[in-house]
Amino acid sequence: MIGLSLKNKINHIIIYTILIITTIFVLYPVVWIITGSMNPGDSLFSTKLIPDSLSFKHYVYLFQETNYLTWYKNTLKIAFWNMIFSTFLVVTAAYAFSRFRFPGRKQGLMAMLVLQMFPGFMGMIAIYILLLQLNLLDNHWGLILVYAGGSIPFNAWLVKGYFDGMPRSLEEAAKIDGASHLTIFARIMMPLSKPILVFIAVTNFIGPWMDFIFARLVLRSGEKKTLAIGLFEMVTGRGNSEFTTFAAGAVLVAVPITILFFIFQDQLVDGLKAGANKG
Repeated sequence: MIGLSLKNKINHIIIYTILIITTIFVLYPVVWIITGSMNPGDSLFSTKLIPDSLSFKHYVYLFQETNYLTWYKNTLKIAFWNMIFSTFLVVTAAYAFSRFRFPGRKQGLMAMLVLQMFPGFMGMIAIYILLLQLNLLDNHWGLILVYAGGSIPFNAWLVKGYFDGMPRSLEEAAKIDGASHLTIFARIMMPLSKPILVFIAVTNFIGPWMDFIFARLVLRSGEKKTLAIGLFEMVTGRGNSEFTTFAAGAVLVAVPITILFFIFQDQLVDGLKAGANKG
């Protein structure tokens, strides 16, 4: 018993040591970028973990001297509508593949599986030409359509796994009572699928919020830029001299994502585990 107790203590020490080291590695860059955003100068090299003085002038400069608020509104608009459209498309597609049997079902599932193997930027030229023909270049809705369509393959497989794990007896009982497929989907399946729905919605919100490649490809004019484009040009178009202002912008970018994570933390974890384990 003494040997077993000693072994448990050693295991706990090792586990907590690993957790502490991991926490330090995760939090150090966060603390550093926050203190850097409040550094009075323009260079991050002079930033200290515990600075001698703090200043909020970079945050004031962002809102008074740049189009940061416009970039923020544009990014929020794109992320919100992508979340709505993507979640709808993903959930309806996953429900159809999970509950219905139709010609081409297996081929469609296999096609979505294969599409996940290729990075999205491989289709950049095709996407550019398609949006050009549809007159959707330099248009937020063109970018939203690209994000919404690209989110279907992986997320549909994930949600399908969740639906496959739900008992069919629920639907059979509802059909006996005269419920239609739409009623079953809206009043039975959706309320029971809250964890996976929250996970899909939040991830589809975060994706456009942080994306740079496709936004840079589609959006051209200054009033249509997103946060990623605006902040990138802030440090590349002015001789790389405003990194502390860039840090201030980066801190504000992280605020909505952090809030969403804390609000929906339990649902995100439950949805990810359920979608990965069922099916």
